[in-house]
Order: sequence, then structure tokens, then C-alpha cells
Amino acid sequence: MKARKIRDNIFWMGAVDWDRRLFDSLIPLPDGTSYNAYLIQGSEKSVLIDTADPTKSDLLLDQLEHTQEIDYIIANHAEQDHSGTIPLILQKYQNAKVMATPKCKAMLIDLLLIPENRIQTVEDGEKLSLGKKSLEFIYTPWVHWPETMSTYLHEDKILFSCDFFGSHLATSDLFVTDESRVYEAAKRYYAEIMMPFRVTVRKNIEKIGQYAIDFIAPSHGPIYDKPQLIIDAYKDWTSETPKNVVVFPYISMHGSTKKMVEYLVGALSEKGITVYQFDLSVTDIGKLAITLVDAATIVIGTPTVHIGPHPAVHYAAHLANALRPKLRFASIIGSYGWSSKAIEQITGLIPNLKVEILDPVLCKGYPRETDFKALEKLADTIASRHREHQLGN
Repeated sequence: MKARKIRDNIFWMGAVDWDRRLFDSLIPLPDGTSYNAYLIQGSEKSVLIDTADPTKSDLLLDQLEHTQEIDYIIANHAEQDHSGTIPLILQKYQNAKVMATPKCKAMLIDLLLIPENRIQTVEDGEKLSLGKKSLEFIYTPWVHWPETMSTYLHEDKILFSCDFFGSHLATSDLFVTDESRVYEAAKRYYAEIMMPFRVTVRKNIEKIGQYAIDFIAPSHGPIYDKPQLIIDAYKDWTSETPKNVVVFPYISMHGSTKKMVEYLVGALSEKGITVYQFDLSVTDIGKLAITLVDAATIVIGTPTVHIGPHPAVHYAAHLANALRPKLRFASIIGSYGWSSKAIEQITGLIPNLKVEILDPVLCKGYPRETDFKALEKLADTIASRHREHQLGN
């Protein structure tokens, strides 16, 4: 794809990665992604904001073929999907300097072996004049690494936000056109990457609120020409108030746990609670992460494998613990054959979740009437707790 004009002397560059389906050998990418770089040409100086993943460096270099000079490369973030092409850009433009936070400078040296004398550090709030265009560097740490910053173009009121407000979404649209599709992709992105740092993210939202912003240009996904869409979404996602939602990851080996799950989901639904049910043997783990953004309660369903929870449940519990959603309550249901320590082991896997553990329900073998009554009682308890906290959908 060729460079695309955003405004006079401001261009989108980089690559749309239509076919990538996994990020960091960990995160599913059902909709691909993009690696956005931005060229700004002032009357005196030119800058390139971020670069591209090394797998797509040839596309960025082709777009720069007729750009005679770049004076500065702004590294908003050291992770390789943004910074990986910097060494090749420095080879092409021998006088260019990399602009980065002090923490980012150290990471660029460590990760990419960039010579120290090619990197110039910038302070929070520092400005850079390009001639008729001026940039301001805004420290936005922990969105999602400690060294991250955003860059603000004053004259055109554009915030180049890097991962902040991004979305893993391959699209030919330069700007957001399908708001619902972008919203879901951005929520997935927030859930998988930003949610563990939501307190700091909330502070950074307040910080960028001091600036008049006409466009938010992230490093993944389309540009927001109506930036309030994503700003309001982030304010909602980072709030500490969950919704009347239960997330239910489970797995079943011989049908006992599944029968319990189906009964409890039905009982919760009858009480007006929104439930998201995920069979961990087939689910997209990113979908699970999205629902955790708003959930008040997580119920984990597992059979017993060698007295402990199923390995897939280990993974789901570890994921929830790492993402640190704003959950208030948790419980565990499942089945066993002769003995089980599933409850103790699962609760030991989620120390980061500051939740009240509601009475678990384990049945021996296939569930019986007494087990279903215990599940009904658990549904009543969850509904009561949600009402006490005045949770709405």
C-alpha cells in the first residue's frame, strides 16, 4: 500500500498485515493488524513517527523511496512491531536521530543494538519545532510498557498515541468507518494488552485530556477522526465499576461439568444476569478477555484431573490473574471421581484478583438433585451480591 495523505505534509505509512494470526506467539489476531508509521514534513525538518514490524520493513522503505531526508525518527515505544525497522531507516538516513524517552533509549540499545550516539532523549512536555509544525512529547507510561510516550502535533491537533487506543485490525480504511467493528477490535486490544494497567491508563487519559485533539493516530488500526468514540470507550473500560455480567470459562471431559454449567447459566439468566459461556477446548481466548473487561463475577468450571483442575483451566485462571480485571466475585464448580483439590489449586492461581470467593460447588460423579440445589443457591448468591453493588448492564 502506498503512503496516504492525512493532512497537508502529514502521511500514513507502514503496512497492513492482513494474514497475521498470532502476536508475540501468544495473542490471537482474528482480524490481522497494521503497523502504522507517520511522516511529517515541516518547512525545516522532517520526522518519521514509529516504523514497522521487521517482517514488513520492505514496504516502509518502498514508501520512503522518494523522501530525500528524515531528520528525526520518533520512537514512541521500543517493542519491535514499532521499532524493528529503525536500524534500516538509520542506514538510509545517516544524519537522522532517534528521539525517545530515557527508558526507551536503553531498551532500543538492548533490543536492536542501535548505537547510543544515534539516540537523543526527550523529556515529558518537551517540544520540537519542524518549521511551521511543532511536536510535543507526552510521557504515557504503561500503555503498555514503562517507556512509552505519545507525540502531539500542535498545529493539526493530532495525537500519535502508539499502542494507546490501538486496535489489531487489518483494513483498507485510513479512518474509522465501521465504528462497531473498530470498537470490538479496540476492546479486544485493551483487554489483552492494557487491562492490567488500567489505573495508569486512566491517569494517561486524564493527561491527554489537556490537549485539543481532532485526530488520534495509533500505531495499530485505523485513525480516529472522531476521537471521542475511543476516549469515551476507554473511560468506561478503565472505570472500577463492573457490570451485571458473569463470565464462565469451563471445560468438561465426560459431561458432568458441562451439565452443571448449563444449569447454572440458565439459573443466572433467569435472574437477569448477562452470562458469557466459554468452552475452553474451542474458545478464542481473546473473546474471553473481552468479556472480562466488564464482568463482576467469574465462575470457573472444571473436571478433576489427578486431583487438580484441567490444564486448560490452569491456563484460563492464569490469564485472568495476569489481566487483573475489575472482578468483585469468583466461584468454582465442577466434578470429581474420588478426590479433588481443584478449589484450593484454582484459588491459588488467582492472587491478583481481589475477589470474594463465593461457595464453590463440586459434585462426585454426575450431578444429582442436591448438586442442582447447590447451584441454584450459588445463582441466588451471585444475583444478591450484584444487587447489593447496584450493578447494571
